[in-house]
Amino acid sequence: MNMDDLARRGLVLLGCGKMGSAMLAGWLSSGLPAASVWVNDPHPSDWLQGQGVNLNAELPADPAIVLIAVKPQMMAGALPSLQALGNGSTVFLSVAAGIGIATYEELLGAETPIIRAMPNTPAAVGRGITAIIGNDKVGEGALGMAEELLSAVGQVVRLEDESQMDGVTAVSGSGPAYVFHLIETLAKAGEAQGLSPELSMQLAKATVAGAGVLAEEADDTPTQLRINVTSPNGTTQAALEVLMNETDGFPSLLDRAVAAAANRSKELSRG
Repeated sequence: MNMDDLARRGLVLLGCGKMGSAMLAGWLSSGLPAASVWVNDPHPSDWLQGQGVNLNAELPADPAIVLIAVKPQMMAGALPSLQALGNGSTVFLSVAAGIGIATYEELLGAETPIIRAMPNTPAAVGRGITAIIGNDKVGEGALGMAEELLSAVGQVVRLEDESQMDGVTAVSGSGPAYVFHLIETLAKAGEAQGLSPELSMQLAKATVAGAGVLAEEADDTPTQLRINVTSPNGTTQAALEVLMNETDGFPSLLDRAVAAAANRSKELSRG
């Protein structure tokens, strides 16, 4: 499967909220014709209505890919209309959290090529990371196409087994919320040291964002970057002695937080 095949057969986007809109914007800007895209969304945004795609129209008979981007609780009502496309050559690519491949096989047919993906919210600004895994009906060509499509909103990694998806959910899927909370608490701690709320929040946002870019782009590992900024007996070392405490610092706290998220992911996937 290639982009020409995608343009010829069509791409169906089921649901077009923030995540779907970010992906669609990336595809259109990279050259996918708007006429080759069908979007089913009961409440289309003004932006979506202006893109020239086929909106809430009759679907093509054999689209190359159906991307499922509706909320999990809306899945039962949305998928039955697509059952006719199951057990064929159409690849179903799901970015809905907590719904396993087996559920889609049950709803669409055991012979249906299905790819499960877990993106995260920085995809909205093109800085996401998405993990993908397909069932045994998905060929390398389809996986490559899914990877190319999802790379429009950030990095893409392939998993070896679907069981890894719970860990991915806990680290990168839920992870942005952990970072946002770090910004909140860092800003509050700055206020406690006499900074104004506005200044402290500006410092916290810029520090976390800048450190993230540095960690991603520098040749050094995060461990070495931490060492680089930590002068012996200095201010950073004093703070790290609190944060790196094995009993009640970041190591223990994040272990428990990520485990809680992964366990909840397993519970949701079991229904």
